[in-house]
Amino acid sequence: MTSKLSFDQVDWHNTIFMMVVCLLAVVGAPAYIIFFGLDWFQLGMFLFYVVATGMSITLGYHRLFSHLSFKASWPVRLFTLIFGACAFENSALKWVSDHRLHHKHTDHDEDPYDIRKGFIWAHIGWILFRQDPTPPMDNVTDLRKDKLVMWQYRWDKVIALVAGLLVPSILGYLWQGSWVGALGGFLISGVLRIFVVQQSTFFINSLCHTVGRRPYCSNSSARDSFLMSLFTFGEGYHNYHHEFQHDYRNGVKPWNFDPTKWAIWTLEKLGLAKDLRRVPRSKIILAEMHAARNSAEKELQRIEQLPDCDWKEKAIKSLKNLIERIQGIYEEFIAEMGKRKSELSRRCMHNWSRKTRQMLDELADIRFQFSAT
Repeated sequence: MTSKLSFDQVDWHNTIFMMVVCLLAVVGAPAYIIFFGLDWFQLGMFLFYVVATGMSITLGYHRLFSHLSFKASWPVRLFTLIFGACAFENSALKWVSDHRLHHKHTDHDEDPYDIRKGFIWAHIGWILFRQDPTPPMDNVTDLRKDKLVMWQYRWDKVIALVAGLLVPSILGYLWQGSWVGALGGFLISGVLRIFVVQQSTFFINSLCHTVGRRPYCSNSSARDSFLMSLFTFGEGYHNYHHEFQHDYRNGVKPWNFDPTKWAIWTLEKLGLAKDLRRVPRSKIILAEMHAARNSAEKELQRIEQLPDCDWKEKAIKSLKNLIERIQGIYEEFIAEMGKRKSELSRRCMHNWSRKTRQMLDELADIRFQFSAT
């Protein structure tokens, strides 16, 4: 599954850059704030850059370019390419190539950030070490036809340095009229912001493949995390995304926190985006039912392998009954859809979704009841 890493495989460019960014972000930026303070302009510029670069990764690099979840006008594409470069996460072409490999080979050796190789590897190790052999970028032929993408591919380092570090420094200098302002712009809106956005992105590859729920697919390591959605503009609903990667929404439920989804929807209303791809709600409910049944079956297998005890037989009986009922509503739902030529009503969908959630709650109760016995 894994191969031993050698000292020769260290990518010194990435490693040195990441070390410098980390050191300046956790030491330099706090020291600046302690000695010189932080005014509203520096804070506002930091927040602007966090949103602009973070959303350029989620909306641009990820949902637009990687998964073709919608089509965008050239101003939107240009904005996300410029500020995406400022995130210092590589060019869109390279980022997309790696990400498409991740989805094609999730939890397998060809996955660039395979979680089976460890949390640290998935988080940052794959960036610090060169992969041998280097995966060919043969999965982005569609993006090679995009002139803006190829322009950014050629100049992404220059764009990143100028727009991501030099401009905040100049704006800081113009605001305060001294080198202190320039240093603040560099450290706060530049380096600290890079660190925050990068680490948030990396946690999707590591934490969202380790901790969280799997309501749509129980066979993938990808998990949903509301907490991570708060730091990644909605990217935390990773289990849904891996099951339905071309949907422009990651947080598909109305109550899910997904600012990227809302931004794409707004762009469509403004005429700057079109052809938003959505998974039919019936397909989502079927996935939830299938995942619930798989989870119950896995729990049944786990309990069956335990040594005999007072509660084992009762737990097995409860789980078998639950699996039969999940299979029953699964078949009923398919039959109901077969009777209709069009999508079921919103109210009808809500009822089926509620039944599925009740089954999941019952499974959680069974797990809690017998784990505490």
